[in-house]
Amino acid sequence: MNEEATSLMAAPGAAAPLDLSAVSRWSAKRRDFLRVLGYGAGAATLGPLVAACGSSGAQTQAEALREQLMRDEAFWTGVQGMFVLKPEKTYMNIGTGGSMPKLVLETFDAENRKKAADSGSGYGNLLDLRKQVAPGFGVDADELAFSANTSSGMCHAILGLDWQRGDVVVTTNHEHGGGDTPLKIATDRYGIEVSRIALPVGNNQTAATYVNLFDQRIRALKAQGKRVRAMMWSSPTYKTGTMLPIAELMAVVKAHELISIVDGAHLPGMMAYNYAELGMDFMSGAGHKWQCGPGSTGILVVRNKMRASNPMPLPRWFPVHTSSYAAKDRTTNGTETYDIAATITSCGSLHTPMFMALAQACAQWDGIGRKKIETYDLTLSSYLKEKIAERWGVDSLYSPKDDPKLLSALTSFNPFPNKDDVMNAQKSTAFVARMLSEYPQGFVIRNADFPVIGAPANHYGVRISTHLWHDARDIDLLVDAMWDLSRKI
Repeated sequence: MNEEATSLMAAPGAAAPLDLSAVSRWSAKRRDFLRVLGYGAGAATLGPLVAACGSSGAQTQAEALREQLMRDEAFWTGVQGMFVLKPEKTYMNIGTGGSMPKLVLETFDAENRKKAADSGSGYGNLLDLRKQVAPGFGVDADELAFSANTSSGMCHAILGLDWQRGDVVVTTNHEHGGGDTPLKIATDRYGIEVSRIALPVGNNQTAATYVNLFDQRIRALKAQGKRVRAMMWSSPTYKTGTMLPIAELMAVVKAHELISIVDGAHLPGMMAYNYAELGMDFMSGAGHKWQCGPGSTGILVVRNKMRASNPMPLPRWFPVHTSSYAAKDRTTNGTETYDIAATITSCGSLHTPMFMALAQACAQWDGIGRKKIETYDLTLSSYLKEKIAERWGVDSLYSPKDDPKLLSALTSFNPFPNKDDVMNAQKSTAFVARMLSEYPQGFVIRNADFPVIGAPANHYGVRISTHLWHDARDIDLLVDAMWDLSRKI
């Protein structure tokens, strides 16, 4: 591992602080990454890059992205050395499960042994760990709770609200069961109603598409006399990897004075979001996916004070899974009444080594730089999307590629020459299995089924995750293998 990467991987409270010189050495490259992705000053889309690459003899968009990835190759090679992944496989299903880095494994092991040696309990609310982790997500410790996983956090969020019969939640038809299940419980128990928006797929969409879809649906429901109470959506969707634009959708939330619930399973460890600035009421994310903590860990961000980002009153909420109940009204200003995250986190004797290991993973991400990780992940993802568009055509993509606000590190597409084959579950499953078994790199990917507007049946898109242990060569090999298999299957 190179010296730069090593200096950024300190254990919480013990190892070296962030190497600011390393960050400054990288900052110019970071600007290059952001410029390519359309994040630079005055750049709203990838359009300028597309135009620049369109002339004869110029780099293609994929080539330009590959060049960006290779410029900081030594640093990312060092980062790849953090992990213990088997070299005979190429793990591209981080959306299902990540991989604990070496220091996280060491923390988990050491703390388990310490707990066993001392016959330790796990009572408490992990305030010290929450104080360490919360700044990396832009919130205070009272707003960051540890949960068991995303589904657990969604249950906390949805089932703790004081629903009234006839309340309407506007959501989408691409949601995960982790959010849909507590919605169904609330429907049966409290008599709420759920209105689902049919989501578009592919590249022909923008952030404005989602603003209009949600705003129009809410206005239509209100015109019918319905009492719309909340919006729930996934950012990104686990099915296609489309990043529903949180900031833009929060504008809709505030315009209609609604409660906001975000299934952010894939956000921690992938995106460098400041959740206080975004202002959603609830964001439930996984600790074991892109954040690469242990299984059975999650991060639940709960708005617990009023800020300019969201000055609306805090929704009335009750804990549903806790051994600590304050029974206090929530704040009406910028100072919390009580530590709501403590109430959520505290439930009997916790397995503290898991959350200590999660805090170690978060410390490593903070040390490397969350924005740097986000930029690398999105650049890898954009490179993959461009390579797919070159081989199969842009219409094969279910994930948008040209609006930066809709990008995530998940990519979903249809690999089949006969486009109707994507509705064949067995064929899609066979494609995934053969990518693992028939190619020397052993590609670990998955598929996901979802409704497509106008299609007679669900599509089974192939889904690929790109993260810290990948580079441009991995994507080149993957695309070549998928192209080869798509001609055979």
